[in-house]
Amino acid sequence: MTIGFVSTPDAPKAIGPYSQAAVYGDLIFTAGQIALDPASMEIQAEGIVEQTERVLSNLEAVLEAAGSGLSGVLKTTVFLQSMSDFAAMNEVYARRFGAHRPARSTVAAAGLPRNVLVEIEVVAVKGQR
Repeated sequence: MTIGFVSTPDAPKAIGPYSQAAVYGDLIFTAGQIALDPASMEIQAEGIVEQTERVLSNLEAVLEAAGSGLSGVLKTTVFLQSMSDFAAMNEVYARRFGAHRPARSTVAAAGLPRNVLVEIEVVAVKGQR
């Protein structure tokens, strides 16, 4: 098997030497997504709720380009600037994932890119939309 890479204009372009996602077989490994607006490449969402919404929309776009969706997510890693934002992030996360409950790790991480409040990366499987 070879490694494939995903690039879609519907999610923020990579701002460094990495891809939006890498695909190996049926597995998809996304880069961490932050609340960048794909059109402007700027952070337009200020609060944790708005940033989490934008991050999950960005992830959905990358997953769709790779042949999957949020229902194909096996594992998420959530990085929060402050654990005091956990409850608000978790509300958005629960609503967007619905009944689907992937494994998850959540950690506090100081110094996220562009001083955002949240960054999320996922591992998913193809064919689940």
